[in-house]
Amino acid sequence: MTHGSTRDEVIAATRHWLTRAVIGLNLCPFAKSVHVKKQIRYVVSDARGVEDLVVELTDELRLLRDTAPETVDTTLFITPHAFADFADYNDALFFAERLLDQLGLAGDLQIASFHPQYRFEGTEPDDIDNYSNRAPYPIFHLLREASIDRAVEAFPDASDIYERNIETLRRLGHDGFDAWMKDNS
Repeated sequence: MTHGSTRDEVIAATRHWLTRAVIGLNLCPFAKSVHVKKQIRYVVSDARGVEDLVVELTDELRLLRDTAPETVDTTLFITPHAFADFADYNDALFFAERLLDQLGLAGDLQIASFHPQYRFEGTEPDDIDNYSNRAPYPIFHLLREASIDRAVEAFPDASDIYERNIETLRRLGHDGFDAWMKDNS
């Protein structure tokens, strides 16, 4: 979290990213529905490291498990105070995935990863391809497997999403992406 950022500012920046990049560029065709239905829970974590993350994430994973999907279908667990370094974030993601197993939630829930420095294996740090998973803060996106299954059934070309995203981002380029994100319409 940048100096002076409040929880509300962190959530506002995350919502802007979600509506402009993820939904606006159709990087995830499944996101619009849960956004419109207000089924996304935004959590700003106080975690400063892996130990804090595990405690807070345990509570959030259980809350998602125990809440009806019509109320909360997915959670954006935002960690503005920790994991600014992408390597540290990946280490934390490893522990988050292990936590899913330890809680017996693997197969019911999964975690998708977003980070300001996100970098796919085999890419250069500033390759535009990485921007499909770049977010304003480190985010652990908690998803229900059943919701993913329903979305994939409704979107038969789900396996093509990654390639379409790369095409979209390459067509925009860095300048186009930056301009798109600055637009508040």
